[in-house]
Amino acid sequence: MAVLKVIEILASSKDSWEDAARNAVAEASKSVKNIRSAYIREQSCVVDGNNITQFRVNVKITFEVN
Repeated sequence: MAVLKVIEILASSKDSWEDAARNAVAEASKSVKNIRSAYIREQSCVVDGNNITQFRVNVKITFEVN
């Protein structure tokens, strides 16, 4: 039986929500091993004038504990 743990990561990107999600997984993988899934819980963006300047995601990362 596997034991799984979930952590929440907030990440951002200047390019897209997809890139922000990739950044979250990349950052989590620096200290967490055996990542199994990433669930995008929320998406938001920063608007300056009429332009989106930053895409943000709140991601739940699930990983297996050894």
